[in-house]
Amino acid sequence: MASEGSDSKDKTTSNKLLDGLKYNVEVAESVATEAQRLPILEATPLYEQLLTVYPTAAKYWKQYVEAHMVVNNDDATRQIFSRCLLNCLHIPLWRCYIRFIKKVNERKGMEGQEETRKAFDFMLSYLGVDISSGPVWMEYIAFLKSLPALSSQEESHRMTAVRKVYQKAIITPTHHIEQLWRDYENFENSVSRQLAKGLVSEYQPKFNSARAVYRERKKYVDEIDCNMLAVPPTGSPKEELQWMSWRRLIAFEKGNPQRIDSASSNKRIIFTYEQCLMYLYHYPDVWYDYALWHASNGSIDAAIKVFQRALKALPDSDMLKYAYAELEESRGSLQAAKKIYESLLSDGVNATALAHIQFIRFLRRNEGVEAARKHFLDARKSPNCTYHVYVAYAMMAFCLDKDPKIAHNVFEDGMKRFMNESTYILEYADFLARLNDDRNIRALFERALSTLPLEESAEVWKRFIHFEQTYGDLASMLKVEKRRKEALSQMGEDGASTLESSLQDVVSRYSFMDLWPCTSSDLDNLTRQEWLAKNISKNSEKSSLPGGTGFLDTGSAGFVSHSIPSTKVVYPDTSQMVIYDPSQILGILPTATTSGLPANPSNPVSVASGAPTNVFDEILKATPAALIAFLANLPAVDGQEDNESTTVQSQPLPKDFFRIRQIQKARGATSSQTGSASYGSAISGDLSGSTG
Repeated sequence: MASEGSDSKDKTTSNKLLDGLKYNVEVAESVATEAQRLPILEATPLYEQLLTVYPTAAKYWKQYVEAHMVVNNDDATRQIFSRCLLNCLHIPLWRCYIRFIKKVNERKGMEGQEETRKAFDFMLSYLGVDISSGPVWMEYIAFLKSLPALSSQEESHRMTAVRKVYQKAIITPTHHIEQLWRDYENFENSVSRQLAKGLVSEYQPKFNSARAVYRERKKYVDEIDCNMLAVPPTGSPKEELQWMSWRRLIAFEKGNPQRIDSASSNKRIIFTYEQCLMYLYHYPDVWYDYALWHASNGSIDAAIKVFQRALKALPDSDMLKYAYAELEESRGSLQAAKKIYESLLSDGVNATALAHIQFIRFLRRNEGVEAARKHFLDARKSPNCTYHVYVAYAMMAFCLDKDPKIAHNVFEDGMKRFMNESTYILEYADFLARLNDDRNIRALFERALSTLPLEESAEVWKRFIHFEQTYGDLASMLKVEKRRKEALSQMGEDGASTLESSLQDVVSRYSFMDLWPCTSSDLDNLTRQEWLAKNISKNSEKSSLPGGTGFLDTGSAGFVSHSIPSTKVVYPDTSQMVIYDPSQILGILPTATTSGLPANPSNPVSVASGAPTNVFDEILKATPAALIAFLANLPAVDGQEDNESTTVQSQPLPKDFFRIRQIQKARGATSSQTGSASYGSAISGDLSGSTG
């Protein structure tokens, strides 16, 4: 029973990556951690699924292969290395490969030493230019120095081999370049001081150049996160930063900063692209840029291989398929290009309209008119065939084959299916305009507008009016404009205003391209006025709120008249601002003009018997609930009992800043008036003064 539970748990874990969490980095890390503590037989399915999702994750490949190395499963180890090494140019993974080669060859004598030497050469041919390859160069040199030399000739061969490796290492910009230079100087001096002077002076400038390039390269490499897993781009800031960092490093390498020969420079550029693709594996622009770089350097075969790898990584990328087909077609491999186009069509049922259009164009370019026509006839039967296919083929027949009759027949055939597609109607109208067939253009617009839904007809009406303005007489122009207004007035609430003529109509009729019968200021004003006219009724409704003074004009006769709202910004009278004091009961609002507000005896707002009047009830009803809740939760202000016998000057200064300002204003008032001043309503904050 315990075994069955364990198996069930393992199956659940192994399916984590495939159950909607395919590119979840956290899940991947948890699966890798779990696989690391399991026996290799149980962990293998986890590793395989993990590496199916992340085929360029060098750290997972290294963890996987080390699990086999621990149990001495050499055959499985070799198989894993053959699958990952060339796609993961990662120093720790490749050093693991060197350890494995050393281990399996340590008891094979001279033959094993030769195999190990070949493994080092193989590794350095791919990763020797890596900025972190310094320890590998040092390890290789130490390995060569450890080889036995049974004769002076063998000793000479060994020293020559060590010297060659040193001389390659000291001109490679790596983190350990200075250490390698010191070791090289010591090595040459140990062999021959006299010979060392000439060799050291010969390689000193090359070393200085490599060291300078290393310092520059390090700035770019330090921005790169080598622990990042390859996931499809999500647009996160971190991903975009990594994308930009890789682009900068690639541009740096393309500049050949070390001024080395083109073959060596190209090798570094290829290495940088390959490392970039370990992390930006799902970025089609990186694949395309890599392939295009190969093609621009004359390596078409290498570019083809990059495209093939790209489509394996991104099988659903139509962009890369078109780019690949374009490259094949440009070099004359028409059958290869045709296969790519056919892959875009798949079974024909799920093919997109764009795939049909591009294949028709390809056939027209390379196999002639009849081949293109045949595929168009087949494409019409596809359930995914849209009006785009008809337009593309009709215009190709008209412009390339110089056959307007076929083009006209195609457009007419499309009208049976796409009568309600306004864009198709407009494309058909453009075609007829090229033929100067004004009679059929008018007939087309009439047919279309009789069947198109109102919400889809606006652009067709616009084109119809433009046609009449350009080619029709004044009567037909005005007639179409009137019909358009009548039709579109049924769509919105402002139908009546739509029917009215405006100066905008004149501007529309008598403008041409970017020439206008008015200034830009006039045009702005007309647009603004049109907007205001449409919103007069809406603003009038909003102005009928109780107590609203912004949009109401109160006449002497007592009736309220609606006025057009001003477009100017209205600022509050800050001189009337007071603090909110919830501890006070609503007092009597001023009826005099001391606050600057007009008196309105017919609309009293006093409080009687502690209960507000009807007007105040209306104000509360109009106040949003959120504002009432906010006001209720404001902290209380420590106030003092109003006492008419107590002057402002005799009261202790409050701590509240706004209350201090009120007191200062009151003191200024009493200095010029007689009598005593006391605090007014806690709500209104007006000061009432008794004048003798």
